[in-house]
Amino acid sequence: MDFPIQGGCQCEAVRYQINNAPVVSYVCHCTVCQTQSGSAFGLAARFQKDDFHLTQGQLTSFDRPGSNDHKMTNSFCAICGTRIHHVTSRFPKLISLKPGTLDDTSWLKPELHVFTRSAQPWVILPDDVPQFETMPADRSIFGGKTK
Repeated sequence: MDFPIQGGCQCEAVRYQINNAPVVSYVCHCTVCQTQSGSAFGLAARFQKDDFHLTQGQLTSFDRPGSNDHKMTNSFCAICGTRIHHVTSRFPKLISLKPGTLDDTSWLKPELHVFTRSAQPWVILPDDVPQFETMPADRSIFGGKTK
């Protein structure tokens, strides 16, 4: 994939550009991601925050508590509600982009699955991708150092 790449929300009020490849891409099967996505799992591609640039529109955000007293700031289009990304206080220099908002997703392949203990029974997990029943103890696989 050649960078930069672009993406945006459903109503096209929000557009963005990403300048470099993701640090990691993953599937989360936790119940929070299932609720947020309205599906069986959430998909995220983690990028350096400095590589994300809003090119049109504005994002609205809300904070929710995460694990171990960390905060998650969730950003979305105020018009259509499309979630664009979230940032955790654990990794403040990284964004977890919702890859479905990219204009072209054909190049993206998840590198790991987390919270598989909550995976829907009909979801078939690939044998060649690392899987974790909960959040892995080694958080460095998510591309950053904690602050």
